[in-house]
Amino acid sequence: MTEIRSTVVVVTWRGRPHLGACLDALAGQDRPHRTLVVDNASDDGTATLLAHHPSRPEVLRLPRNVGFAGGLAEALCRVDTPFVGWLNDDAVPAPGWLAALEDALDTDQHAAAAGSVLLGEDGSVQSTGVRLTAGGYGADETRGEGEPFGFCGGAALLRTDVLAAVGGVPAGFFCYYEDTDTSWRLRLAGWRVCAVPSARVVHRHGASSAIGSARFHRWNERNRLLTLLRCAPGWVAGPELLRFAALTALLPARRALGRPVPSAANFAVPLRLGVLAEVLAALPVTLLARRRIGRRSAVDRDAVWRAWAGR
Repeated sequence: MTEIRSTVVVVTWRGRPHLGACLDALAGQDRPHRTLVVDNASDDGTATLLAHHPSRPEVLRLPRNVGFAGGLAEALCRVDTPFVGWLNDDAVPAPGWLAALEDALDTDQHAAAAGSVLLGEDGSVQSTGVRLTAGGYGADETRGEGEPFGFCGGAALLRTDVLAAVGGVPAGFFCYYEDTDTSWRLRLAGWRVCAVPSARVVHRHGASSAIGSARFHRWNERNRLLTLLRCAPGWVAGPELLRFAALTALLPARRALGRPVPSAANFAVPLRLGVLAEVLAALPVTLLARRRIGRRSAVDRDAVWRAWAGR
């Protein structure tokens, strides 16, 4: 019997409209694997779909919605294969997707994660990995040239033991930036992240969360700041937090003076105050995590930042 080397984790919440296509595509992979679906207390018939899907995936049903990051963290302790895949429930991988990722990690023993090419339903490139902006944001890389800073968590394969060794998945993030934070920790530990152009996935971006919504911006802004506080040099993380707070304080004055303020939800003062409150509440735990990450690091934080930020 061919050895099963990968567990593909699919985290879902109310995923019935699109989860079936994801599971069909996983069943069509040309490399044997284990499929583990984490159901975040869906109430839309997802459980019924899972119970009757012909591929018979393993299911971990949680009592409440802990988000993508929380679901991955719950699954990790149940993974006993050398590789663990992260796959969005609205993603449909091509038949050779898993084989391409496994082969990439077999070939590059210095890479701890292999990322996919995520395509829109119209064939446009959504992501070939994650780039680190000058402001510390984890943004989708779409150029597909060279090695990315990080992998896109929508479709990737990681070495299970390395992921556990660098601290696993930041469950408290709920969703967004769990891939950027993990990529930071892999880089700090001296590992590479590789992009695999032949590992292709069609992705219904935002099928599970409303891109551009207030919740989307809240998670993005909060988790960017938490990632920087956990992983980045202090001279980057501290000023970025202060800059966020200062802009929040100045926005009412700008509006009162009639000066233009962007209309995006992340410029709404109540949202920004909520982000600051959450970051400050999490600060003691975040700083403890920063110390643990620092003790595990083989590469200086400054070196990672200077090598990748703003590229």
